Amino acid sequence: MSLVEKVRGAHSADDGRVDPDRLVQRLEALGRFLRLVDPHLPDGDLVAAHTLIERAGNRLALSRDHTVVALAGSTGSGKSSLFNALARLKLSPVGVRRPTTGVAHACVWGPLEPANKLLDWVGVLPRHRFIRESALDGDDEAALRGLVLLDLPDFDSVERGHRLEVDRLLGLVDQIVWVVDPQKYGDRILHQAYLSQFRSHADVTVVVLNQADRLSTQDTELVLDDLKRLLVDDGLSAAPVLATSAKQPGMLAELRTTLETTVASKQAALRRVAGDVDAVSEPLMAMIGPPAAEDEVDRATVRQLTEALAASAGVGAAADAAAAGYRHRAAAATGWPLVRGLRKLRPDPLKRLHLDTAAETDAVSTDIVPRTSLPEADAAQKSAVGLSVRAVATRAAAPLPEVWTPALTNAARSRAADLPDALDRAVGKTQLGMDKTPLWWRAVGALQWLLITAAVVGLGWLLLGYVVRLLGLPELDNPQVGAVPLPTVLLLGGLFLGVVLWLALKPIVEWGSRRARKKAEQRLRQSITEVAREYVVAPVREVLNAYAQAREALTAVRTE
Repeated sequence: MSLVEKVRGAHSADDGRVDPDRLVQRLEALGRFLRLVDPHLPDGDLVAAHTLIERAGNRLALSRDHTVVALAGSTGSGKSSLFNALARLKLSPVGVRRPTTGVAHACVWGPLEPANKLLDWVGVLPRHRFIRESALDGDDEAALRGLVLLDLPDFDSVERGHRLEVDRLLGLVDQIVWVVDPQKYGDRILHQAYLSQFRSHADVTVVVLNQADRLSTQDTELVLDDLKRLLVDDGLSAAPVLATSAKQPGMLAELRTTLETTVASKQAALRRVAGDVDAVSEPLMAMIGPPAAEDEVDRATVRQLTEALAASAGVGAAADAAAAGYRHRAAAATGWPLVRGLRKLRPDPLKRLHLDTAAETDAVSTDIVPRTSLPEADAAQKSAVGLSVRAVATRAAAPLPEVWTPALTNAARSRAADLPDALDRAVGKTQLGMDKTPLWWRAVGALQWLLITAAVVGLGWLLLGYVVRLLGLPELDNPQVGAVPLPTVLLLGGLFLGVVLWLALKPIVEWGSRRARKKAEQRLRQSITEVAREYVVAPVREVLNAYAQAREALTAVRTE
């Protein structure tokens, strides 16, 4: 059965009445609030709200036709006498006369069986349950049919178990009639420990000055006025204050009429729960402050975090390796062929740091990325990361109540242990833009080979002429380029132009290496930023999102 169905059938809201549908919405909003904040806020601050949700659900699921009213008071206030007088019977003299037994007794107007589940929940033992009406009453008690009147133990009993029982029952009943006597109506324990704690329940609270027959009419008025003054201090100025006496039936008429009105309205249970919601949600408001959007972590804070993580991950070293790798590969592709082979014998800086695997790794199909050989972060870099992570939490917590600061700090640090591996994987998976060979490298490489080929041809031609002369054979007719033979031009020109081209390309290669470094650094920082957002910012934003939704839910709870 849903909570709506539990209270469905009660009257709609009228003047001074509790709308059951609105009450259900408030309870559901409170439950939603608890689900949102449970993972983030201290359990001790939420116990009362959890207890209310469970208790309200149980009470509203039970009989709507019964109203549970408790007579509560101190030793000697005359609760038991008043209990008997209202019932117009002498019920269970052992249980309701002093010394008290420390357990509640119940008198039910109407059949007992329909009220048994409710009494089981309240915790009244079967042997302490009594039926008020009988066939002899006729309709004399009909106006109270549905009333379940409880006589509670004394709240100031020397027996601690009695006091605990009173406290338990006061949290379950629908309405409370506080019974005070002319001598102890101003008792500090009564007002500070009890009445002032029920300031949200004035509409289900009645205070009776019992044993008023011992006072003159004038003294009764004076005591009632003083009692009302004390109740104003307790926050219960709206609670009715009546004078009663168990010995004079006429002095019970006003209290009896009040109970009849309560029973007829069938609103006490709803009002009690509504008052509980008010009382429980009031301290929760201290946990909610101004609105806070999920993007409360601004770009400057994320940038600071990225800088710290980039330094910790060795982005600078990786970018330098990209620049060195560019120069290495460019020299291997465009350098003078006579020394190009020597360049290839040197290790590629990217391969040495295992930064060349990104092009070979399909990041979509596998998350297995070989670890890089970048140096581990030093103490200063780790400290900078810790400070930056804390700055994210501090920035996010700035507009929120202080109770959320630990939650945001824990969220920011929740994946700190995974950061080093995540950063290394991010660097290892980043495409540094070094996987493709530029076309101009190929063109220059071909030109270098063409020049070296020309030099080899010229050398071969000259050697051939030398052999011919050595053998005494007719000399070859060498073409001339100006005054210089063509073979010499090919040899010296090929060698000279190859070296000149190699030297001329050095500034261009250096410029390309700087560009490659900048590109690699940008891509690496983008990868690091994604790690920062996933491992630090995202958990913080989850808490901020929970806060925003909790704020909305608590606003619905507090809206009448």
